[in-house]
Amino acid sequence: MIKKVFNVRREILIKRVEEDFEEPEYFFEIGFLVGDYFKIDNTVFGLKNDFYFHKDLPLSEKHFIAKTKISLLNQIDRLIYQDIFIGGDKEDILPYKAFIELTKIFPTTHEVKLYREAKVTAILRDYFDNVLDREMSYHSYIGKKTPVYKSDLRKTFKDSEIIKHETLLDRLRTMLNNEVRYSEKQWQEEIIQIILMLFPKYIVVFDEVRFKDVYNKKTRKLDYGLIDFMGNLDIIEIKIPFEKSIVTTGKYRDNHIPKRDLSGTIMQIEKYIYYLNKSGVQGEKKLTKKYKEKLPFGLEIKITNPNGMIIMGRDIGMDKHQLADFEIIKRKYKNIIDIFTYDDLLRRLEITIGQLKQL
Repeated sequence: MIKKVFNVRREILIKRVEEDFEEPEYFFEIGFLVGDYFKIDNTVFGLKNDFYFHKDLPLSEKHFIAKTKISLLNQIDRLIYQDIFIGGDKEDILPYKAFIELTKIFPTTHEVKLYREAKVTAILRDYFDNVLDREMSYHSYIGKKTPVYKSDLRKTFKDSEIIKHETLLDRLRTMLNNEVRYSEKQWQEEIIQIILMLFPKYIVVFDEVRFKDVYNKKTRKLDYGLIDFMGNLDIIEIKIPFEKSIVTTGKYRDNHIPKRDLSGTIMQIEKYIYYLNKSGVQGEKKLTKKYKEKLPFGLEIKITNPNGMIIMGRDIGMDKHQLADFEIIKRKYKNIIDIFTYDDLLRRLEITIGQLKQL
């Protein structure tokens, strides 16, 4: 065994060269040419798969031995179940550049030392203050060493995503130009479809969600409830805009304040959230049972401080002072309610389309 990698034997010895006062050199045949590829002798490396290197590659010892005297071919062989062609134009090859990157990522002695120290100090730091941060040293070293591979997933779906968002944009513009043709229910049903496409975390929507107001002994009703992929319930209120602004034109103590429609809707959602939280585990069980057929198998509805969403009004006619005050209003309620105007949705779609086209 040479360098713990090459398992050579007398039968593949080609020649022995010996000069005066020098150590003899031995030459072994570890592969042979098959077409445009050198096929590696499996017995030399103990391989189950066949490895082929393109004849034009500048082969050397580094192609077979990792930094810590580990057989690189053997490491690959253990993780794959097919013949490997390296370099050249053949289909299903491992590019030469990628193969060289593999030779670089094997841990050096220094890297192994850093890794061990990082694991030890990670435990010690839970109990002592004056411990060196070897975790940072290890991650810094790995970050510099490991090649970065960028994914083209966004480009892969670019065209379909552009079509999707352009379709939503055209649909929303058409609706906003023909508001009077819709009943409130029809409008809400259309907008819900757009919201589900813009916010893919929501997987199910329920209409007319009923729950108990435990204080007033009444049954309350949400227009729509949204369920995310974890089963969490959020609520949404959708109003036909009718070209209405949602903050005052005039000022109250030098501020543009929410109009009555917006203030009332915010108050309504805050009450719904309050009542839903009070319904507790019993409320979760009742909703899960009622909507079981619409939910993915095994998913249960959770009422954990639901978030609210309001879709209403326009902001296209606001001046910069109104817009600034409206932004303050939105941020005030951000922790519990997201407030969107229809112009917000238009801008979101337009910007998304623009970004996708630049990919």
